[in-house]
Amino acid sequence: MLSAAFAVHPAAVASQRHSVRQRQQFCAPIGTATPRRRLPVAMLSVTNAVATQSRESAPASPRKLSFPILVNSCTGKMGKSVAEAAVSAGLQLVPVSFSAIEVPDGKLNICDTDIHIHNPSESERILRSIAKDYPDMIVVDYTVPDAVNANAELYCKLGLPFVMGTTGGDRQLLNKTVQDANVYAVISPQMGKQVVAFLAAMEIMAEKFPGAFAGYKLEVMESHQATKLDVSGTAKAVISCFQKLGVSFDLNEVNLVRDPEEQLAIVGVPEEHLAGHAFHNYHLTSPDETVSFEFQHNVCGRSIYAEGTVDAAMFLHTKIRSGADKKLYDMIDVLGEGNMR
Repeated sequence: MLSAAFAVHPAAVASQRHSVRQRQQFCAPIGTATPRRRLPVAMLSVTNAVATQSRESAPASPRKLSFPILVNSCTGKMGKSVAEAAVSAGLQLVPVSFSAIEVPDGKLNICDTDIHIHNPSESERILRSIAKDYPDMIVVDYTVPDAVNANAELYCKLGLPFVMGTTGGDRQLLNKTVQDANVYAVISPQMGKQVVAFLAAMEIMAEKFPGAFAGYKLEVMESHQATKLDVSGTAKAVISCFQKLGVSFDLNEVNLVRDPEEQLAIVGVPEEHLAGHAFHNYHLTSPDETVSFEFQHNVCGRSIYAEGTVDAAMFLHTKIRSGADKKLYDMIDVLGEGNMR
């Protein structure tokens, strides 16, 4: 679930806040918190912020596309989700992937397709051969942060267009590698289409109305699976927008919730999604505590990222077919095309 509206609350809410909000408040969609005395809620749509950019014409319906897609690596949870989403979208899943994780018989079955898993040390030889059999192939990378730059260099060396969904690595070097090789690629640390749209709206608001929240106090809580130790890139981006809007806030102030018991009892994360979720809450309070705004987006599972990745691959395929001069894209470019599924 994901919500991206925000509401004006009475002052009573601010005086009752804790570092982590109670479950019934946090789990409710934005604007449905339940203070003792509830006033009418003013709901604002983030689409209003970008309406002037899309009034000319409605986007055309997306065309049915079919092309080969190789997911590196299908042994990971994210890679497997992308492979399943690709098949569901009618794309041709290339029966090859790479991983240091050993699997029975060296194969992994996804959507009735046997994916042969190879060691990363064999990637250049096998990719070079596979590219001959699948000339329109697009590679999707969901491996590990330490492999980002080396993998990108290999894709560029072989002239393979790719979507980089893996976070980490040297991002400046990554972009430079793609630009120098003149290879088509979509690179984004956030593949969730709706989350990216929300971030874009935040950036527009920060650009158009700098200082609009000057003097406001910001509280940030973000909950992720226990294996994620750092502040999420999405939270950093949203906080940066609030800082441009005049809010004083340091990343060290982010309340990172990683304890499963706290996630269940207080944050309200469903038990089945403790191992894969992203719950974010941003609460702003005016200097005199008479006004508060709340932004929240909760993601359970990985489908939002998988669907966005498939859309990015489809977007890249159309750019290649059209011979577009621009080669390096991000998810804002994908959103701007306006023809996602």
